[in-house]
Amino acid sequence: MSIENPSKERLKEILTEAKIIAVVGLSANPERTSHQIAKRMQEEGYKIIPVNPTLDEVLGEKAYRSLAEVKEPIDIINVFRRPEHLMDVAKDAVQTNCKMFWAQQGIVNEEAYHYLKEHDFEVVMDLCIKVVHSVLLK
Repeated sequence: MSIENPSKERLKEILTEAKIIAVVGLSANPERTSHQIAKRMQEEGYKIIPVNPTLDEVLGEKAYRSLAEVKEPIDIINVFRRPEHLMDVAKDAVQTNCKMFWAQQGIVNEEAYHYLKEHDFEVVMDLCIKVVHSVLLK
């Protein structure tokens, strides 16, 4: 089996309705892709919740050690972790109030995809949230 991302129309709806993005694996290093993309999404008006156990704050926002520590609502869980770590992140994700899991470009894990779908998640894999936002909402 393989993954199937939502339609362009649905992706546009998701990004239009979302207000809060938890970014798993967000780096404090401005040279890292995760930092650049999260900063851009923040500039587009989204509240960013950094999730990284090694940081206290990123982009002016309090960082959390795990998704389980985040108590406020999350609209999108955006993941910057290698594919082999996606299943662990997926297991954490199902413990949240969020139902939208977005793995960045180049990140695919079919086991995590099917696990999330079994838990009623919408799942995007191997797409850059910033690029999709730029193409569909600009």
